Amino acid sequence: MVKLNKIYTRTGDDGSTGLVDGSRRSKADARMHAIGEVDELNSYIGVAIVALGNDALTAQLARIQNDLFDLGADIATPGEDFAPSQMVLRIVTAQVEWLESAIDEANAELAPLTSFILPGGSASASALHVARAVSRRAERAMVAAAAIEPLNPAALAYMNRLADYLFVIARLANAQTGGDVLWVPGASRG
Repeated sequence: MVKLNKIYTRTGDDGSTGLVDGSRRSKADARMHAIGEVDELNSYIGVAIVALGNDALTAQLARIQNDLFDLGADIATPGEDFAPSQMVLRIVTAQVEWLESAIDEANAELAPLTSFILPGGSASASALHVARAVSRRAERAMVAAAAIEPLNPAALAYMNRLADYLFVIARLANAQTGGDVLWVPGASRG
């Protein structure tokens, strides 16, 4: 269990931060950028939970928030051994498979898409669409970091599925309040 008695340490005043293995990196490092994007995504999922209220999806989103902390720890652990242990947090295939199952379950409740949709509709769907867009940005940051040094392939797969999950549950949230906002190609051309 983590115990934090002091919030500031002054060790990052020089623009560096520590990784799980004790090494220091610039806060501008690609790995650190990916961790920051995942943290921002987790915050947006918190906003989506509030927007949903006491919805059945909030438990799933809370689970995902916890997974995203695991994912941040995974990214903060350099090396090429992606096996989890009691001391090393790694995203595992079972977490990716859980997301796939949740996507399939939610998608089964929806009518097939006949058009691209606009990111909007209800307040909860809009919050989920923002989280989806931030999820894709976090994924891009992870891919950029992985081009420089190894990242856990299961973590990359998790981020790819997460954006799909957020898209499907945004549609589900809109289905409960009138449906998706459909894109009308060229509607403003006059």
